[in-house]
Amino acid sequence: MQYDVIVIGSGPGGYVAAIRCAQLGLKTAIIEKYNTLGGTCLNVGCIPSKALLDSSEHYHNAAHAFTDHGIRLDNLKVDFGRMIKRKQEVVDANTSGITYLMKKNKIDVHTGVGSFKDKNTISIKKADGTETEITGTNVIIATGSKPSALPFIKTDKKRIITSTEALTLTEVPKHLVLIGGGVIGLELGSVYARLGAKVSVIEFMDSIIPTMDKSLGKELQKVLQKLGMEFYLGHKVTGATVKGKEVTVTFDDPKGEKKELKGDYCLVAVGRVAYTDGLGLDKIGITIEERGRKIPVNDHLETSVKGVYAIGDVIKGAMLAHKAEDEGTLVAEIIAGQKPHIDYNLIPGVVYTWPEVAAVGQTEEQLKAAGVKYKTGSFPFKASGRARASGDLDGFVKVLADANTDEILGVHMIGPRAADMIAEAVVAMEYRASAEDISRMSHAHPTYTEAMREACLAATGNRAIHI
Repeated sequence: MQYDVIVIGSGPGGYVAAIRCAQLGLKTAIIEKYNTLGGTCLNVGCIPSKALLDSSEHYHNAAHAFTDHGIRLDNLKVDFGRMIKRKQEVVDANTSGITYLMKKNKIDVHTGVGSFKDKNTISIKKADGTETEITGTNVIIATGSKPSALPFIKTDKKRIITSTEALTLTEVPKHLVLIGGGVIGLELGSVYARLGAKVSVIEFMDSIIPTMDKSLGKELQKVLQKLGMEFYLGHKVTGATVKGKEVTVTFDDPKGEKKELKGDYCLVAVGRVAYTDGLGLDKIGITIEERGRKIPVNDHLETSVKGVYAIGDVIKGAMLAHKAEDEGTLVAEIIAGQKPHIDYNLIPGVVYTWPEVAAVGQTEEQLKAAGVKYKTGSFPFKASGRARASGDLDGFVKVLADANTDEILGVHMIGPRAADMIAEAVVAMEYRASAEDISRMSHAHPTYTEAMREACLAATGNRAIHI
């Protein structure tokens, strides 16, 4: 079978690339090794974790916040089996939706492991061992990533687990020891903390969510401590062993002293690594980067082999589903002869704890390192009428603007619905808006987004009204 475009991998980058190619009139095929489409994001990542985050937040509010609203519940309990079943129902609905989109756009779906025979020929090995071949003028590699491992810790996937197994536990842990204070670990850690687990976080860096603005990490840590989560920052994990149903995690504190924690589960969440196994890249002359196993690409996301592109987690940059989607669209349009662009500085990052954390643009640390003169304005949600009404008083919005031009350089927020609110900042920065521009735009009252306006007011000469 001959195609204009073959996409290997059906995650957010892959299936979006395939759909956009089909929309542009290109005969398209997509290859997925699993029986369901959607990749990590829909099956064992973004979607199932958000389903559990929402379920656990409902329980936590019922247990701790409903009485403030005049709602009393007796004999409240967690039906964890039903919670996990609902999570799977959400996953199934989303993955079946992708199957529908493939049919709607007349995209051929091939199930099996795809590998290069040459730059235009892909061999597909099916689960039963049989192989077929398809050819394409262009190939897009969108094989995503898998959880990173620590070489000195063996994940048995029963007691020492990754994020994948954390989504399918059969019980709420009594004590979850979490290695890694990044986005994935904190989201899953907060799920189980809300459901009653003791959660201990061991992080090598001196702050959680270390790639984001430090003010966000400090505030999020305070919030998560209210849930009962405990943090060991600047600590280096040295090992983890299982004996029966008990896991012992050993680590060194900042002074080099030995410590250990015992729990019934240990979640290793130290990031993700590009998944390129079995692609046969060596057959077509592509050499992956040793660090992170990334595939090198040019500005058009084309590899060193003409007509072979790579997108998403397998190339440089943040491992985000929406980044992969944008890259999938970009490559499809380049193949079709268009001239699209992506501004990587304006791809937002989000942590789906509660309150949510979201950011776009430059951090204070980055601006200081670059010697950029900037001004800052912030507004706390405890001064927001809408947040007061809903009881979501933790967090703030911080706006960083150029000291001379007032152009917004970065927006960092932690608070209710920050994941949705950050879109206003992205739009503003895409059009190079100034803080004053946003401060003079009418924002509906009462809304959480008023905090964005107030932060911009604060950045333009300490003009915030409600503080």
